[in-house]
This record gives sequence, C-alpha cells and structure tokens, in this order.
Amino acid sequence: MDEKDTMSALTELYEEIKNCRQCEIARYRTNAVPGEGAENADIMFIGEAPGWHEDQQGRPFVGPAGKFLDELLGLIGLKREQVYITNVIKTRPQQNRDPLPQEIVNCRPWLDRQIKIIRPKMIVTLGRYSMALFFPGKTISRIHGTAEKHDGILYYAMYHPAAALHQQNLREAIKADMLKIPTLLAQAKGIPEASQEPVSKQLNMF
Repeated sequence: MDEKDTMSALTELYEEIKNCRQCEIARYRTNAVPGEGAENADIMFIGEAPGWHEDQQGRPFVGPAGKFLDELLGLIGLKREQVYITNVIKTRPQQNRDPLPQEIVNCRPWLDRQIKIIRPKMIVTLGRYSMALFFPGKTISRIHGTAEKHDGILYYAMYHPAAALHQQNLREAIKADMLKIPTLLAQAKGIPEASQEPVSKQLNMF
C-alpha cells in the first residue's frame, strides 16, 4: 500500500469510526478519537481510552498524560508526528470509567484495521487494557519493559503515562522503559518469533 492509498484508507476508517454507534457511550461523546500520527510509522502506541481532553479535541493523548507522553518521546528523539498514537477504544467512557469488555470487543476491528494499514514494526502497549490484548494472562507490573515478537511485529509493554501522574514512583520506571525502545526497534529483525501460532488466535481474551 503506497502513501496515497494509506492516507485514503485511514481517512475512510476515521469516518467509519466517527459514525459508529455500537456502544451506548457514543451517545454522550463530543468527538470520537480514532488516532493520529504518521501513516508509515515504525512505532504505534496504543493506550486505553480517550479522556475528557481527548473527547473535546478528537485527538489522542492531549491531556496531562499526553504531555508526559510527548516528554517521553523527546527522550528518544521523536515527536508525536513521527509515531502513530491511538487507543483500544475510540470513545470516552462516561466519568472516565474503565472500558467494558464489550466496548473493547466492538472497537477491536478498528484497531486491527489501523495496524493492518500502518504496518508498524513495533507496537507499544500503554497500560493494562492495551497490554491485555497482546500479552494475555500477564500482569503489567511483571512484564513492563519487555517485548515479544508475533507475526513480524514487536510488542512492547509499558505502564500508561497517566500512572506516573498518580504514582510518582513510577515516573522513572516509565522513562527507563521508554529509553529501551530505540535499541529494541533496531534489533527487532533479529528477535525470534515468540510463537508460531498466529497472534490473532492468541488474543481472543473476551
């Protein structure tokens, strides 16, 4: 898929997401938040769900957690325009509650299409809901800062940037995990596949 086709596919996908009404929460949103960034990004960051700021602007990670993510990207010489940023679900849950299992299921096809269109070399999961899709049965406190390769993509688990806003002791751990990314990405071609089973079969968690 060339650059023009990629942009066209993303634009079409964004319109479908904005028109989606599968979940009750769609009735209360100001804006859907599909995602944004480079259409040919090597790295895709996947968070949990939009918050209030994201709902207002229709953009991912623009609140306090987003400012910290920008800071983290700066640590490895990147700007948000050079990566792709999205969430597991594309609509803000009311009162910023956790996403429901059915909401994650309903939004999963959007995320799968984003991955297929962008074809990142590395997916960074931010927080436990994103992690659970790609590291089923694991806990984030144990696997943050570690990576597994499936279907040619390197999956890397990190705490959500918002965690550092609530637990300052996690701030340095998150920074340390971020600093591993350039080396891991450079070494990705030499990292063996974690399993021969297609990742799509491993991720059926709901």
